[in-house]
Amino acid sequence: VVNLLGISITVLFTLLLVFIIVPAIFGVSFGIRKVYMKTLLKIFQWATLRIERGAKEKNHPLYKPYVNGIIAKEPMSLEEEIKEIRRSGSGKALDTPEFELSDIFYFCRKGIETIMDDEVTKRFSAEELESWNLLSRTNYNFQYISLRLTVLWGLGVLIRYCFLLPLRIALAFTGIGLLVTGTTVVGYLPNGRCKEFLSKHVHLMCYRICVRALTAIITYHDRENRPRNGGICVANHTSPIDVIILASDGYYAMVGQIHGGLMGVIQRAMVKACPHVWFERSEVKDRHLVAKRLTEHVQDKSKLPILIFPEGTCINNTSVMMFKKGSFEIGATVYPVAIKYDPQFGDAFWNSSKYGMVTYLLRMMTSWAIVCSVWYLPPMTRQPEEDAVQFANRVKSAIARQGGLVDLLWDGGLKREKVKDTFKEEQQKLYSKMIVGN
Repeated sequence: VVNLLGISITVLFTLLLVFIIVPAIFGVSFGIRKVYMKTLLKIFQWATLRIERGAKEKNHPLYKPYVNGIIAKEPMSLEEEIKEIRRSGSGKALDTPEFELSDIFYFCRKGIETIMDDEVTKRFSAEELESWNLLSRTNYNFQYISLRLTVLWGLGVLIRYCFLLPLRIALAFTGIGLLVTGTTVVGYLPNGRCKEFLSKHVHLMCYRICVRALTAIITYHDRENRPRNGGICVANHTSPIDVIILASDGYYAMVGQIHGGLMGVIQRAMVKACPHVWFERSEVKDRHLVAKRLTEHVQDKSKLPILIFPEGTCINNTSVMMFKKGSFEIGATVYPVAIKYDPQFGDAFWNSSKYGMVTYLLRMMTSWAIVCSVWYLPPMTRQPEEDAVQFANRVKSAIARQGGLVDLLWDGGLKREKVKDTFKEEQQKLYSKMIVGN
């Protein structure tokens, strides 16, 4: 038994070395993941047809219809909508600035619409697929259809948990171990071209191994627009793995808060080999200090582009929410990047309010694969007439348009906070101005 176990482990690590680690070092692929993806697609198609046929035979609903919005609303101002209500109700126009009882219906309707079609809350819950991908967590309406389909699902569970999960965990530990060891060794070298060259290739190699630990299949578009030194790379944020998705194709300086534990060990090792920008917990709250550190970094054109996710929290792969203006006040060239995941193979969204990091990573590593597209957009600079907020919104709109995402003005911080009183007061002021004037 011991001999068999030793032989199995030797064979496993040999396969890992030959087919995954060595190709990752040189940035090549044998195309195994693409064949795997095409095979999965054929299985999903067969399973979907079988499920739909069985649902029709048993005459029960199978899928919840997926819609981006429940209520169709026309863009109208408060004054226009109240004027319309008054015309249809009392026949009066808004000629006399006075309160009418029918005005209450406008606010009642708005309140009900907001409760039923909450644009913010539904951006922090995983979207349900229109077709089942043999993951029990992707369609909650699935019912028993046939023995063959149930056996296929059970076989999928065995493959994902008994084969793919151990393989992915081994790759993840290999990638993280090499990252810590490699950056620590490179950190002792004197500053110069040799250190920069080795640091770049150690980072790329380790991130590519981590990408393979998720069986990530990434398609990069318009690579001629990749971020360059002295700039800021900004992207929409769906998951913590956004970092390795981008860093496996480019060399970036990371920005973030200093952590303890394993993450702290990784950060301390990385900063020895590369000028990452890490902040203490107390420093993160000082917006001016953060802006100063970032400005000093981008002013040195020899330093790496900074990678920033201006939303500040993970959104569920359907939208882009408000960009914080801090990284747009610096005056550096901004390189927008749009990331869009294919939920058909696994949901990459991290709902940090519901799942811890370990649980989330377990869900990722027991999915079929992580499939996504990355678009590098042309660089953008702040126009003379623009303020930081307008520039941030222009960049956000470009990312949303390219990634096929919904462009929202709401702050992602509403995931954990209540709406500010200023938003409520703004509506009150509009109505007050309409009734009593300025």
